[in-house]
Amino acid sequence: MNEQRESRAEGPVRDGGPAPQGVVRQLFAFGRDPLPPMKRPRWLKRLPHALVVYVAVLFGFLTFTQIQDNYHVHDPSVIVLCLFTGFSIVAAMFRPVAAWWLGLVTSGFIAAMIHGHVGQGQTWPWTPLGVFAFAPLVLLVALRVPPKVTGAVVGISVACTGAAETLFKPEHGQSSAVGALLVFGFAGVLGYALRATRLARGQLVAQESLTEEERARRTLLEERSRIARELHDVVAHHMSVISIQAQVAPHLVENPSPELKENLAGIRQNALEALTELRRVLGVLRSEHADDPANPHHPQPTLAELDGLVDNVRAAGLDVTTESAGIRRPLTPGVELTAYRIVQEALSNCLRHAPGSRVEVGIAYGPRELHLCVANSAPTRPAPPSPGAGHGLLGMRERAGMLGGELAAGPRPDGGYEVSAVLPMDPPGGSSTEKKKDV
Repeated sequence: MNEQRESRAEGPVRDGGPAPQGVVRQLFAFGRDPLPPMKRPRWLKRLPHALVVYVAVLFGFLTFTQIQDNYHVHDPSVIVLCLFTGFSIVAAMFRPVAAWWLGLVTSGFIAAMIHGHVGQGQTWPWTPLGVFAFAPLVLLVALRVPPKVTGAVVGISVACTGAAETLFKPEHGQSSAVGALLVFGFAGVLGYALRATRLARGQLVAQESLTEEERARRTLLEERSRIARELHDVVAHHMSVISIQAQVAPHLVENPSPELKENLAGIRQNALEALTELRRVLGVLRSEHADDPANPHHPQPTLAELDGLVDNVRAAGLDVTTESAGIRRPLTPGVELTAYRIVQEALSNCLRHAPGSRVEVGIAYGPRELHLCVANSAPTRPAPPSPGAGHGLLGMRERAGMLGGELAAGPRPDGGYEVSAVLPMDPPGGSSTEKKKDV
């Protein structure tokens, strides 16, 4: 938020900084601009604020002591000016530019107060401690404003010092302009460096967030493309069967009527046209690799092949047990394929992220829904780095949502992980064989 406010206030950018009128405008911008907390560790996020308060109290007290002991000024207004010195440092946490002006004016009053008390070799207009008491103000301003504004703050502070020495320097006073230039310049450079680091870190976090979102979006699109390829195989298979059955049907009837032949020929023609259009639209998603599971020469897997999948996972070193409940019966191809892919992805995640764990695979056939559950115990050894994108759950949720089902995943109290899904036996928009029989 601070970065956005800075970018709006900087105005037209030339040569890496705001225009001259923008610098002047920001030198008189007294708006609220809080000092940002530390990001990490979170329990120390208010540490900068505590340090600023400590510095303010310390410099306020030391300024009072030095004015009284070194310059022998015992005016009661010294207490007020020292309080303003500390207050300006605290105020810089919230309104840095206004606090800098307050500190500069307070330093001017202190210089005027000690003017008649400057002895041989004593500095003026800054006391030896005053330069360092004013440096936190320059630092806190530099943390929140663009570099050119920081340069203007340092330049004005040093210019006021030089002008005061030129016009009002006491007879025995010693110059403090060089010391002010060095201290204020160092504070400005340090503040600029810290501000640049904070902005770069913020931009990096924003870029990482965008990259993560883009990676998730790309993974989701890839999974949808894979689902489309698989559904293409399922639908193409059924359309091919319809075409063949329509072609063979006249030969199964003795003396079929011309109307029957014509209708069956129309059914076959429509099936062929639909199959052609389907291949034309979704064929671009077909993988060119012959060993791809989506290849038309490879039948799509079903829950009947689940035992082979579990055996492969066991061979990889994972302890897997399966349990089935309810009356096992054939499901629609989409539900079979989706259920198999969810279990496959969940077992793959167990292999990658929970080595040495015990895995339980449960399948329950309900009256209207198919329940799946893949749960693993806590891993017994550290998981190796995974080269995957880390978005397998996106694909599982996409598959379940496509059928109108639900999928939930999360950690278990024993340190393991669980993936559960509920898939409807008759997905929305589909036709059920049982319904047709009831009709």
